[in-house]
Amino acid sequence: MIFDTLGLTDSLLRAVRKTGYTQPTPIQKRAIPEILEGRDVMAAAQTGTGKTAGFTLPLLQILGDGIKTNNYQVRALVITPTRELAAQIQDSIETYGSNEKLSYGVVFGGVNINPQKQSIKRGLDILVATPGRLLDLYQQRAVRFDALEVLILDEADRMLDMGFIRDIRKILALLPKQRQNLMFSATFSNDIRKLAKTICHNPVEIDVAPRNSTVKAISQKLYKVEKGNKIELLSKLLRDDAGQTLVFSRTKHGANNLAKKLNRENIAATAIHGNKSQGQRTKALDDFKRNKVQVLVATDIAARGIDIDHLATVVNFDLPQVAEDYVHRIGRTGRAGASGQAISLVSSEERKQLRDIERLIKRSIPVEETGSFKLSPVIAAESSQDSDERRQRPDLHRRAKPKRHKPRAKSGKQAAGANRWKSSRSRVAAAN
Repeated sequence: MIFDTLGLTDSLLRAVRKTGYTQPTPIQKRAIPEILEGRDVMAAAQTGTGKTAGFTLPLLQILGDGIKTNNYQVRALVITPTRELAAQIQDSIETYGSNEKLSYGVVFGGVNINPQKQSIKRGLDILVATPGRLLDLYQQRAVRFDALEVLILDEADRMLDMGFIRDIRKILALLPKQRQNLMFSATFSNDIRKLAKTICHNPVEIDVAPRNSTVKAISQKLYKVEKGNKIELLSKLLRDDAGQTLVFSRTKHGANNLAKKLNRENIAATAIHGNKSQGQRTKALDDFKRNKVQVLVATDIAARGIDIDHLATVVNFDLPQVAEDYVHRIGRTGRAGASGQAISLVSSEERKQLRDIERLIKRSIPVEETGSFKLSPVIAAESSQDSDERRQRPDLHRRAKPKRHKPRAKSGKQAAGANRWKSSRSRVAAAN
């Protein structure tokens, strides 16, 4: 099947051909005709399957025949969980809508709201928004939904994970009942189906990504390496393969620390996570796309929506706590049929996470030998298990009081002081 058979207009087909794509992906084959027919769609598609174009192309065609919007009104609303994903959707609209006479804009938090108000003032055909900023704009009477024709909820599973369900419900209560609804999610969990019942009307269900499957084009392997040797092994791997690499860290602090260490090893790296300003996140992603840095170190939420063509390698410096996130992570490579590799650095502390991942994907990940890398010995003052417990329980960092062989009787003042100290300690522990 080719794009010409999906019912798209000549102007959209020209835009598609300009990108170099000729064959639609499975999600595009099934979703585009249904959306053009005006049906509600509930689609399960993993990252990298072309789902953004799967709703962008028919949306542009549907809106192309409509009338111009009035001030502050929007005809189509795309809600997405992160700033990065919102920007990616805007890029898709710009690419495929280059021949269309439609207006569009994107709004998200972390930047000045006033320019966003101005962009909506004359009305928009398409508005891409994150939930919190959209509600802020509505409360300031900067956007209205009376003319809304289409609602698209993208990455619905991630929005639930990030706690946006209350914001989503508030937004739904503001929208007109008569509208077309499109809902995209990586999986059809029970929570997603429950949400879909409040949004979609007799939706067509499309599932092109079996739950928690991993892309066949991605080569997966792991190295068993203790935590103290991870940075050394990662540096050696990056020097052996100088291609663009996305590295996942479990925490924001870990992402910053890892990027600094790689730069000290003369490997150009930058970090992206939720504590970075929007300007910093945009610059980090732009530097990575332009090959100014070799390595982008990211946390799970920040990486959601990162769409990089021909990304060869994803590295799990830390395994994710939730097994499903492994599938989302490695889906950053091997996109649209291209090959890619996913490498995981697994310490003895992460054996449980590894078991959960392999149980989820229903296969064992091949183990590579680290002997050829000649890693330096790991010197640790405490066991890995103790170190992990200390991170989870801050009270273990306190120095243990020396034992006394014989308890001594306290004077009245000493006893009162001890009680005050004990009470103070209790309040601190409660606060933590």
